[in-house]
Amino acid sequence: MLILFPLLMQGVLVTIKIAFYSSVLAIIMAIIAAVGRLSSYGLVRWTCIAYIELFRGTSLVVQLFWLFFVLPMPPFNVELSPMVVAVIGLGLHIGAYGAEVLRGAINSVPRGQIEACIALNVGPVRRFFRVILPQSFLIALPPGTNLLIELIKYTSLVSLVTLSDLTFRARQLDQMTFETLKIFGLAMVMYFILAQVINFLSRLFERLLSRGKLGRLQ
Repeated sequence: MLILFPLLMQGVLVTIKIAFYSSVLAIIMAIIAAVGRLSSYGLVRWTCIAYIELFRGTSLVVQLFWLFFVLPMPPFNVELSPMVVAVIGLGLHIGAYGAEVLRGAINSVPRGQIEACIALNVGPVRRFFRVILPQSFLIALPPGTNLLIELIKYTSLVSLVTLSDLTFRARQLDQMTFETLKIFGLAMVMYFILAQVINFLSRLFERLLSRGKLGRLQ
């Protein structure tokens, strides 16, 4: 078991790195696409709808293959490193789902608060960032946490584009030692721990956000 652990930890570090950067990209894309889909400008709205439907309606594996195998070919001639492919693929895929979660959360903010801001002559930009978006984050946090946990599990697919993540290392060790039960049991525990870390950070952020919201309402 002591021999297996260091190699699996190498895979865990790669998994964490991919999950962190792709989560940041997913959150950014979710905010942009959710706000864009609610835009009154037709071009912006339909561009965001196209992005959301494309990445929700196609397989993540196919998206990764497109980025890794198709883009380097003519007429695109764009070659990306495996790490960049993993981050972009996972980030755009989860971001499309997150956009719909956040859009629903924005629409759930009570209309009375928006009308109160208008009555107090609060500008639309300040109204959005100080009143609507913080409350939307609070509403979207539970389903958003589920998406981030899904993202952690989706990192197991990046071995298809030659990255040595946790799943890749587990398969590699299994082929070398044939200790399938120990290796995949340990890998399962490691994925579970990563998911619980996401849960803990989400609850912490929810408490901080709730306190901020209560402070504004007072």
